[in-house]
Amino acid sequence: MFLIVAKYLIPKGYRGMAVFPFILIKYYKDQVNVVFVNHERIHLRQQLEMLILPFFIWYFLEYFIRFIQYKNTILAYQNISFEREAYAKETDLKYLKNRTFFQFLQYIKLK
Repeated sequence: MFLIVAKYLIPKGYRGMAVFPFILIKYYKDQVNVVFVNHERIHLRQQLEMLILPFFIWYFLEYFIRFIQYKNTILAYQNISFEREAYAKETDLKYLKNRTFFQFLQYIKLK
């Protein structure tokens, strides 16, 4: 995992993003934010287990489906299964040590 501060690569409204093997962050202060970094590390694990490219295809396809479902960009983003897992477990700093493969599938159910 490599942390890179890349203010201009992060889309507006976001603080960071994971693109295996990098975590790109907008603000220097987030380098030491363990909850934020853990959230992004969960995404790195998701990407790795899905062999990276299929992760991004699934991510954007699910975003599109959620957008149709909710007709709201924020709700669509918040309900992507990858994001639901990462937000639910970001404060559990030991989560990745015990996480089983494809754990995000538990979060795919529609709300």
